[in-house]
Amino acid sequence: MPRIVLYDTTLRDGAQREGISFSVQDKLKIVRKLDDLGIHYIEGGWPGSNPKDTEFFQRAPSLGLKHSVLVAFGSTRRPKTKVDGEPTIRALLEARTGVVTIVGKTWDLHVTSVLQTTLEENLRMIADSVAFLKANGLTVFFDAEHFFDGYKANPNYALETLGAAARVKADCLVLCDTNGGSLPSEVMKAVKTVQQRFQLPLGIHAHNDAELAVANSLAAVQAGITQVQGTINGYGERCGNANLCSIIPALKLKMGINCLSRERLAKLTEVSHFVNEIANLSPDTHLPYVGANAFTHKAGYHVSSIIKCKDSYHHIKPDLVGNKHEVLISELSGKANIRYKARERGIAASLDGERAQRIVEQIKELESRGFQYDGAEASFELLVHRSEPSYHPPFELVDFMVVVEKRRRPPSAANGEEIMAEATVKVKVGSQVMHTAAEGNGPVNALDQALRKALLSSYPELASIKLVDYKVRILEETAGTGSQVRVLIESSDGKQIWRTVGSSSNIIEASWLALADSLEYALFRRAGKATISHASPAA
Repeated sequence: MPRIVLYDTTLRDGAQREGISFSVQDKLKIVRKLDDLGIHYIEGGWPGSNPKDTEFFQRAPSLGLKHSVLVAFGSTRRPKTKVDGEPTIRALLEARTGVVTIVGKTWDLHVTSVLQTTLEENLRMIADSVAFLKANGLTVFFDAEHFFDGYKANPNYALETLGAAARVKADCLVLCDTNGGSLPSEVMKAVKTVQQRFQLPLGIHAHNDAELAVANSLAAVQAGITQVQGTINGYGERCGNANLCSIIPALKLKMGINCLSRERLAKLTEVSHFVNEIANLSPDTHLPYVGANAFTHKAGYHVSSIIKCKDSYHHIKPDLVGNKHEVLISELSGKANIRYKARERGIAASLDGERAQRIVEQIKELESRGFQYDGAEASFELLVHRSEPSYHPPFELVDFMVVVEKRRRPPSAANGEEIMAEATVKVKVGSQVMHTAAEGNGPVNALDQALRKALLSSYPELASIKLVDYKVRILEETAGTGSQVRVLIESSDGKQIWRTVGSSSNIIEASWLALADSLEYALFRRAGKATISHASPAA
């Protein structure tokens, strides 16, 4: 197989995804991470199109890239203009990158209806732009926009546009499935035709509107292209771009193409999560290869097999891409799940088969009432501890009451009314019953404050525990306000985080159960009776 070069366009095409707005500093951080991964070409943006991209290219030389080449992106000259006076072309020169990519129209529909010019003028626009940039000593990649749609509609003209770039020595012809609607078989057929016509390196730039961007990119490689364009995590406009986090391991591990070293491939999951964090998006835990659930197993049948042979239900070893396998606890679990998960968390010494089976039955009963332990491993660990005959909880709930009141403020106040919540709790610590009350800005906050107030005299270490996330999910939407709800609470001591769950038809009771588990788990951890070796670092 030929050498494949990787071209990342996260900072331009990926940034067109709704909700993403990279700052200049964000872009510089991502470039450093992609350089460390070993991406061959990094498209930094469109100089001159906005102040941020202009500033980025001014600051980019200070990065001192070791592995990657920075690329500036632009378009061909406009109809009926001189290329040397075109602002877009001048901005590419001023970006001071050794490589530029320019996009040009290849679909006759776009030439006549969008550019509103003639087919002949479009060919001159492509040739003039590539020739001018080449004359200025630059490596030029030509992005043949909408190539596959253009090829279907008017194959002769689509090939003519490539010929216009090829005749003036474009360094790579990149075939773009801009609308993302092509099939792998169509991509392969078109690539082979282009390959027969032009003796130039070819590239693929696929969008994911038919969920085939990765498949089309790999099909193009099999047909002979040598440059693959895409984005980290598949970010992009509409349904996104081809996901490099899926393409890279497929090339390396499935097709035997040495596009990255094994050492760098092992950084892929880290890079995926880093870019996700910079983009400030909720992670897609189900992404292939790099998602948190990519190597997660829930069914007891699977887990039993994994215990006997770890690779029996994995298509690759997770650590090859920097990921890890995980086992979930649910109503689908068997004894194998329970014992595996308990051993993983260091609490399996006395977990015999009979006790594990009791825990399985308890989990099935609890999940029928809305509990879910997939994302609440601290609650699962407590459940295992509570199955021990010698178990003694650090505190026990006697009762609680929460009152929510709408109060009228003084006339001088900015807002005429406020909502206040007050919680009263009774908890038993040892032989002593603590009876306290506290106010909060909501019923859960008031309950949290009252519970802490009751426990702090006995457990002052709880002062450092903070609630960092609180999620509510309605489980039976058809029941309206009487629905069963699940509450997931995420807590932190400033160093690590853990998650607990509660469920009830009463949202306050569900919150109480998750909250009590959170504080009880913290006390076990402080006492050295629990482990959170797999908890995530706090943000």
